Amino acid sequence: MRQLVLAAIALLIGASSSLAQGHMGTPQEQQACTRDAQRFCRKQLGDDSAVQQCLQQNRQKLSKSCQKVFQSHGM
Repeated sequence: MRQLVLAAIALLIGASSSLAQGHMGTPQEQQACTRDAQRFCRKQLGDDSAVQQCLQQNRQKLSKSCQKVFQSHGM
């Protein structure tokens, strides 16, 4: 389960232009959003793009640290 969440968060972070360059989010960025993904996006955990969309839909409810990850990637 934890690996699925981390993979989902990695895709979330990589969804910005850095994905095309092959870069994933740092472990710190992944950790910043893991709890939010588990809390708000449990049903989507098998679908990385759905997790990203879910987190964006719940952006106002996300932890400050996860919100900062989105902001740092221009999302």
